[in-house]
Amino acid sequence: MINCLIIDDEPFARELLESYVAQLPHLHLVASCEHVFEALEVLQRQRIDLLFSDINMPQVNGLEFIRSLHNPPYVIFITASPHHALEGYELDALDYVVKPVSLPRFMKAVNKAQAVLSARPAAPVAAAAPEYLFVKEGHSLRRVLFAEIDYIEGMKDYIKIVLKDQMIITYLRMSRVEDQLPPDRFIRIQKSYIVRLDAIRAISGNEVELYDRPEALPIGKQYKEALLARFGL
Repeated sequence: MINCLIIDDEPFARELLESYVAQLPHLHLVASCEHVFEALEVLQRQRIDLLFSDINMPQVNGLEFIRSLHNPPYVIFITASPHHALEGYELDALDYVVKPVSLPRFMKAVNKAQAVLSARPAAPVAAAAPEYLFVKEGHSLRRVLFAEIDYIEGMKDYIKIVLKDQMIITYLRMSRVEDQLPPDRFIRIQKSYIVRLDAIRAISGNEVELYDRPEALPIGKQYKEALLARFGL
């Protein structure tokens, strides 16, 4: 079974690809995404073998998105423009399909991908977990190392990621970023705060004190027991 992901900002284009994927029993559609930021969240939590990506999309196009990934899946570009074919193949794309896409042409591209995927070496039993997450910063995707994060503060639909020497404000919900953080290294101490465990210097009453930071962070009543338990208290 090939786990695949679709990225296209046009609803009709996504629906067409979804219908094609549904007709091929060896493909499993993990998600169909409107933009790259939604797709990035999927890639960070699930294994994707094959990516069907449009190129001309707002904010970050398909080519830029693939370049930003540390270890991208195999890619088939599906686009209305034939002008980026060379760039696509320079990124080791398996195929470059120009819209409108017929089912036979789609199947040809998938057969090529299946041949490549079946020939690859078996994946190790346990792959190393990533040491970072990607967040949107302006019109770019920025890689943020877990080790650099002191804490994260939620602000409605935005979060503030406080690093050792700077901060990043990005459009992302706390629940989403919490899912992307390793639970053995981070803990939620209050509805609006997630803290890296190694950054905690002291627990004083209902506040957490951090190394090299003047601010103390509040501990929510419902989170305190779990926080103390992480330190054997």
